[in-house]
Amino acid sequence: MCGICGKPHKNSLCYNCRKQLQKEFKFNQNYFKNKFFTEQYYFFKYQNIVRSLILEMKFNKKPYIYKTFQYFFEKNEKNLEKLKKYDIMIIVPLSSKRKRLRGYNQSQLIAEIISNILQIKIQNKILFKTKNILPQSTLNKEQRKNNIKDVFKVKNIEQIKNKKILLIDDIYTTGSTLNECSRTLVKNGIQKENIGVLTLAKD
Repeated sequence: MCGICGKPHKNSLCYNCRKQLQKEFKFNQNYFKNKFFTEQYYFFKYQNIVRSLILEMKFNKKPYIYKTFQYFFEKNEKNLEKLKKYDIMIIVPLSSKRKRLRGYNQSQLIAEIISNILQIKIQNKILFKTKNILPQSTLNKEQRKNNIKDVFKVKNIEQIKNKKILLIDDIYTTGSTLNECSRTLVKNGIQKENIGVLTLAKD
């Protein structure tokens, strides 16, 4: 079944929907000096059909939608090769309560596809979210920064010392969440120059 139109199809993406999504696909890269990470990558703008798919995957218990994006990762493997400089991937964690309610972390599903393509290991026992906060999507830029402050902690830091780390999340809006994750890593001894971020979409 096609993950977009819902019509029967042997793959998770029919020809017409694939063409439609292809128009929105572009592997982008940005550099930052004023963040706790150095570069950011994303595949889509957070709009139109991509926005609808992410919201369905995130809030309507439709984890299978991640397979819809798998086609683009696999067909654009050459673009992804620049990510091979990273040693490990760390997914932005959900609080235990939110993960229990949702049943999965949508960013984990996306990361697993990329991990399989690039053979970069995912480390899930490093970064943890310590409390369930207000959804960032309901807040403005300043509120997001305050809302996310000091909610992450690091364990097993020795496992990632001197490693190049790629942080994975679903959407980049203001960058507050990813920057706070990076700040927590830097506070625990990771060099900023060794941290990059990757999201499915950018607002």
